[in-house]
Order: sequence, then C-alpha cells, then structure tokens
Amino acid sequence: MTKIFNPLGRTMQRRDFLKVAGASVAVAALPAAARGADPVKLLVWSWLPDFQTQIDMFNAAHPGIQVKLVNAGQGAPEYQAVRAGLKAGSGLPDVVHIEFQFLESFRQIDAFADIGQWANPHKAEFPEGTWTQVAKGNVVGGMPWDSGPMAMLYRKDIFDKHGITPPATWAEFADAAKKLHAADPNVFLTDALLSNGGWVNGLLWPMGWKPIRRDGDKLAININDKISKDFAAYWQDLITAGVIETKPGFNNEWYTGLDSGRYATWLTAGWGPVFLTSVAKTSVGQWRAADLPQWDASKFATGNWGGSALAVMKATQHLPEAAELAIWLTTNPEATKLYTTKQFLFPCTTALLTSAEFAGQKMDFYGGQAVNKVFAKSAAAVSNFEWSPFQDFLYQSMEDEFGASIGGKGTLSDAFDRIQDAVVTYAREQGFTVD
Repeated sequence: MTKIFNPLGRTMQRRDFLKVAGASVAVAALPAAARGADPVKLLVWSWLPDFQTQIDMFNAAHPGIQVKLVNAGQGAPEYQAVRAGLKAGSGLPDVVHIEFQFLESFRQIDAFADIGQWANPHKAEFPEGTWTQVAKGNVVGGMPWDSGPMAMLYRKDIFDKHGITPPATWAEFADAAKKLHAADPNVFLTDALLSNGGWVNGLLWPMGWKPIRRDGDKLAININDKISKDFAAYWQDLITAGVIETKPGFNNEWYTGLDSGRYATWLTAGWGPVFLTSVAKTSVGQWRAADLPQWDASKFATGNWGGSALAVMKATQHLPEAAELAIWLTTNPEATKLYTTKQFLFPCTTALLTSAEFAGQKMDFYGGQAVNKVFAKSAAAVSNFEWSPFQDFLYQSMEDEFGASIGGKGTLSDAFDRIQDAVVTYAREQGFTVD
C-alpha cells in the first residue's frame, strides 16, 4: 500500500491505480547568460508524496537552477510554518504548495510575488475557473497544480434494479432518494457529507453562493442568504424524510457503505474515481459517473472540491527562477501527465483534460466508462469563486454547526444563521469592517 496525497488534507491508503502514458516535452529555461556561474538554488515546500521525481526532472532540464524539496508538513502544519516565516522575515521557501481555498488567506497579508509577466502567457492553457484561483486580473501569485471539479459517482447495478436513471436535476435526485429508500430501507441514495466544509461549499458553488466579498479591509458577509437557505431546505427535507444519511465520511464505516451498496451515489470531485478504487473491493465494475444534478436543467453549472497551487513567495530572492519553476512544474507535458499516474492528482491543464490518454481512458472499475471525461466537462464549467480571507475558520464553523444540527441542534437553516454570526464576530476581531 502506498500513502499518497489527497485534496482533503488527509493522507490515506490507496491501491489499484490508473495508468496513463507520459510524454516528454521541455519548457524553455531562462538564458544561462542571465545567471551567474553557479546554479541558482531554490527551495520548495510541498507534502505531495514522491514529488522528488518531478523536481529531479526540473533540475536535469535546468542546469542553471537547482531545487531542494522539503516536506514542511501536510496542509495546516505547512501553513503555520509559512506564517511563522512571514512573521520572522526569514526561513521561507521560494515556492510553496497551497490549497486553493487558503490562497486568499495569504494574499491578504501580501505573501505572494506577482509572476504575471511570466505566467499570463499560459492563461489559455487552463480552464477559466481554474486560472482565477491563482490570478486577480493580470496579477498572478502562483500556478494551478491540481483541481477537484464535482460530478456524481453512482451504482449502476442498484439504479438498474430499482428502475432509476441518473438524476439530471436536484428535483429528480430527491425523487430518486425517496423511491429507492421506500423500495429498500437498507439503501440510501447518498450519504450527505454535511460535516465537511469543502463538500458543502462545492455544492453551494454552482448555486451562485457568494458568502464573503472583500474590498480591502471591508467585507460583505452573506453566509445565510437565500441561496444557502434554499440549499438547507432541500437537504433538510431529505434528512427529515429519512431517505439519506448524514454520517461522517472517510472512515471504515463509510467505505463499507459505499462498497456494500448502502449508498448508491457519492457526490464527489475529480480525484474521487481513483480514490474509490482503493476502498471498494466487492463493487468493482458496478460504478459509473454522471454529471452533478442541476438546479436549472437549461444551464450546466458545477463546483469544485479540492485542488491546489504552487505559489511563489514574495520573499524569494530569485523571482524569475522561482516563477519558472512554478510554471514548468504545472505546464510541462511530461510532468503534468506524471502527476496523474504517480500521485493521481486530477489535472488542471486543458491539454490533459481533453486528451485521449486522460479524459478518454476507459476504466474497468467503472465498467469501461471514460469517467475522467465526465469530470473534465465539470472542470471546464467551474466558475470563479471568491474565498474568505479566513477560510479555515469558515470551514470549521460550517463543520461544527452542521454537525450540531445533524445532532439535533435546530435545522440546517439555523446552522447557517449561527455560522453567519460566528464569522461576522470573527471578522471584526481580525480587524475587518463588516457591512
């Protein structure tokens, strides 16, 4: 068993990996004349397992730059180390691995350099929604590395047995949930991962939810708006009817529920298909992928759950070289294909998202379906999303309050009200003006 990174901020065991062919094309390095006789030395922080392979590839292709890789901790420990380095004014890397949802937290303290002059020519190589994760207009703080566009994995055998077709809309999803559970009380259409802030955010995203808007030190906080209340009412109805479950995910009980047929769908992200192959043993060949259900059948919309960037720190003493490193690692065809086979990241580049090698790959686990194509469609449709400057606090509040509601403390709608109050209070404590 091999431990590998997953976008949820956890290290988990996986096996049964996909195989994708690689290609070798180098990105031009800066002219050697622009550097001194000795190689420029760069430091990268990342927790991605086996990333040294791609670092070695870069070093071999760039004799004028030599990169050292350090694992400074996965997720929160690394971010704490970055903040400590910013406070001390020393000890920082040149390039750092940061999840999309936490980029804004560092932007607000001016942690990133602007690499736009080198990065913007690559803008067209990524879906618009992905590029806006790292760019504010022409100002670019880093490069997209992996993503998590959402879609639905479902059990075809269970759907066929009960005469259910993949629901195209959320209304159809609710009807299918009620029909399925009435036919078999031991089966639920899904387990709603409401205690996971990223999952909730990913489903609110296509509804047009704008929980926090920032203008300098002023914030408009509308967490408990009509969109969130509609979302709450929808899921509350299914909870009250008892036709879905709301148990925590990513534990043995949940894995068994997916594999045994207790749960007939998993609303997940682009990294989900490979992840599922590592935990499902008896349902091999029974799973398929379909688009995320839609609120408006006439307009396809979706969200993102997970993903990260390679950001360039403003403190770097070698800005052109650090920019080159971040760009090469996220655009070089050989390196980007290798991420999908060695680390099993869901890619960001349009070249991969439209390729026969990746998007067109047919998987035995999914009955020969090219499931990546479904998630690639989602990636192309993900819209821009404005993250909170303290997304970690917002996520924690979501997880705490939704968990409390599931445990009997009011409804999901009440939870949104409690989150609104908590976040407004926290924002003011952090020095923001809240409209």
